Amino acid sequence: MFLSSIEDNNFAKMIYKRLTSSILVLLFTFSLSSLFAQDQAAVEAGKALFKNNCASCHNKNMKDKLTGPALAGVQERWSAFPESDLHAWIRNSQSLVSQGHPRAVAVFNEYNKVAMTSFPTLSDGDIANILAYINCTAAGNCPGETPVAVAPVGGETGQPKESNTLLYALLFVILALLAVILARIISNLNHIAAVKELGAEAPARKTLADTLTSKGVVSFAIFAAILFGGYFTVRNAINLGRQQGYQPEQPIKFSHTTHAGVHKIDCQYCHDGARRSKHSVIPAANTCMNCHKAIKVGSTYGTAELTKIYASIGFDPKGDTLIKNYDQKTDKEIEAIYKGWISENYIKEKNTMDAEGEALLASQWDGIVASLTDKKTGDTKIQGPIEWVRIHNLPDHVYFNHAQHVTVGKVACQSCHGKVQEMDEVKQYTPLSMGWCINCHRETEVKFADNKYYDNYYEMYHKQIEGNQRSKVTVEDIGGTECQKCHY
Repeated sequence: MFLSSIEDNNFAKMIYKRLTSSILVLLFTFSLSSLFAQDQAAVEAGKALFKNNCASCHNKNMKDKLTGPALAGVQERWSAFPESDLHAWIRNSQSLVSQGHPRAVAVFNEYNKVAMTSFPTLSDGDIANILAYINCTAAGNCPGETPVAVAPVGGETGQPKESNTLLYALLFVILALLAVILARIISNLNHIAAVKELGAEAPARKTLADTLTSKGVVSFAIFAAILFGGYFTVRNAINLGRQQGYQPEQPIKFSHTTHAGVHKIDCQYCHDGARRSKHSVIPAANTCMNCHKAIKVGSTYGTAELTKIYASIGFDPKGDTLIKNYDQKTDKEIEAIYKGWISENYIKEKNTMDAEGEALLASQWDGIVASLTDKKTGDTKIQGPIEWVRIHNLPDHVYFNHAQHVTVGKVACQSCHGKVQEMDEVKQYTPLSMGWCINCHRETEVKFADNKYYDNYYEMYHKQIEGNQRSKVTVEDIGGTECQKCHY
């Protein structure tokens, strides 16, 4: 009996040691995953802030200059000063310059005294997140970011998308490990109880393999497979055809940040169909030429992108006129015209045509050819319309009218398309799903003021509001959720 008690104690100590070590491993793994999740959240927040505030002037690869300096290593370049100085520079660069800060003045002079936009609303945490995104992008090791191949112009693949798959997999492994540990603990405790009760007649302790192949575990695994299989099947079916976040590369790097943001050009100046028809329409090149017949060199890309417009329609920027019989010109003749234009502007800036200029000529001409021709279809003709890549595309069985929303409903473009004025490359901002549209109709109030389109409803609902029968009138109240409105 004494020996049996000792064996029981030893066995209990062994169980205790195993349990302690397993819990420590579990806690260590969970701590690592928490740190990983925190890092990923900081980088994701920094990425969003960078896109909204910095991407229009700073190169996205962080290593090359654009309008502003390359951001890789910015903290090292400011390391001689307190970190608060760098934060102050990012918030309001001109404030530091006016104070005579040596680093701020040096950068200001280096970039021809072009003032950086102020961002007074950015907190220290926001700036730290932006710097974290800059550092990991420059190093190529941002957590949770899975590169997705970017298709050539006209392709269907968008920008790299973030993925939480690794994080979810790690959490699943932790939970599975916890389940196994608890199962082993229960098995060992049951065995100890059986030994005390039955002595030598107690059944042998179950191995890990016995536990994992037990009827309960197998039944649970089958149930989980059916549950998750059904969930993902339904989820993927619902998301079929949806492309929220889709951000394809366009044949011309048209920046909405520059046009709608900096220069405040109204959306309906270019997309004039939105106020009068079902479609918002993609502006034709003649709309671009209303401005770019005079503005021939871009603020960000110089001649690189605007020359693509000129080459597509046959406009000679040197002679300020359309080229006669342009559709009959050969590629060599077209190349000579536009290389001459690019060369002239380069010489104006550099006073000479050097090796760098020759490389620029070749690069910009290759860009024109790649953007205006299509190897997939065999279309090698540079002359012709610009083939923009469509981003928003509702299913064929859905009726949507831009004029009904923009002119009648007075809905702002940003309600559906997001802050386009802050996007260098436009993406699909909202899911544009039926549920999203219905929720919008349920929440959006009808704008009766100075709106003749709702005169028929105004008298009835105005009386109800005066009689305190309702506090507001939504689109749903005037039939905005009826099936026939969108599916007739």
